[in-house]
Amino acid sequence: MAVPAAIVAIVFVDLGGLPWALFMIALGWVCLHELYRMLERWRPVVVVGLAALAGMVMAARYGSEQRILEVTVGTLPVLFLTILVRGQRGATVAIAGTLLGVYWIGLAFAHAVMLRQAPHGNGVIIDILVGTFLADTGAYVGGRLFGRRPLAPQISPRKTVEGLLCGMLVAIVAVYLAGLYQDWLSHGDALLLGLTVAIVGPLGDLFESAVKRDAGTKDAGHLFGAHGGALDRLDAVIFTIVAGYYVWLAVSPG
Repeated sequence: MAVPAAIVAIVFVDLGGLPWALFMIALGWVCLHELYRMLERWRPVVVVGLAALAGMVMAARYGSEQRILEVTVGTLPVLFLTILVRGQRGATVAIAGTLLGVYWIGLAFAHAVMLRQAPHGNGVIIDILVGTFLADTGAYVGGRLFGRRPLAPQISPRKTVEGLLCGMLVAIVAVYLAGLYQDWLSHGDALLLGLTVAIVGPLGDLFESAVKRDAGTKDAGHLFGAHGGALDRLDAVIFTIVAGYYVWLAVSPG
């Protein structure tokens, strides 16, 4: 399942433009659906969350950072009015649960669209994806082979400090090696992107683990069978794609 998914992702990264934006909306909706199902007892307003994500992604495609901010800010009053019209109880937790998805997932997918539109954005996205996913594999293998000290036992008991360090090393090396085949990416910028992925990726992984623990579930979904749902596969990417955008924005010659 992982190989076909990777091929599909590469195809849409290469296409860019509207196809990439629509792909981000579809994938973002899957992640939102999984999150809102986990938080079902909070009664998040699903339709507002889905609409907000689509609006943010399309604002990234055809607008600017300002337009994304406008959609993001406008989501709160629209959400509150929807709850009022419905006469829904538990407004506070419903708003909190809905906005968690909008700000965590929606903003990340909007940044993926902005990054694709940046100079050499398609290559940077591939670098970030390669670094993030290989780091996850490196952390798993390193933890199995060398893991002794728990990293965050209250959130994810199986993660270890040794696995984290192995994953970080793999992320840096993977992005650096990918950069060797991209003449527009300097060695220093490749190392910086790799370091960003190495630091931010594990935070995204732990963040989703904390949400799942509070929700009392092992996996966010079953899209990838035994490997969990889309949110389980993209938890680190949701963080690294945002951080990678700002790092590339700072160093890009274009």
